[in-house]
Amino acid sequence: MKTIGNILWIIFGGLETAIGWALLGVIFCITIIGIPVGKQCFKFAKLTLLPFGTTITTNFGAHPVGNVIWIIFIGLGMAISNILIGVLCFITIIGIPFGKQWFKLAKLSFIPFGSTVN
Repeated sequence: MKTIGNILWIIFGGLETAIGWALLGVIFCITIIGIPVGKQCFKFAKLTLLPFGTTITTNFGAHPVGNVIWIIFIGLGMAISNILIGVLCFITIIGIPFGKQWFKLAKLSFIPFGSTVN
């Protein structure tokens, strides 16, 4: 299921999304002050390319200031939108595996600093 899910995910937008996150990460890393945010963009690129079979471990205490700033300006809106997309996927029976992946994205989008994508 992991391989089939990843193939379907890539076909239906995962590749474009991962490329977009990677480009955004490069743009942030070009500016010196944006490097911490750029690193988080690369985490999103990794997760949006192949979400099936990966796990997210969060550690809010690793970078609490970065996480609070992220939640206020970016994370809350991203997490809510990912949860809503996940709920929409759960409405259809065939979309349940994809809904679970959107919930992983919501978890990472809420607290990316200190989180790892395995």
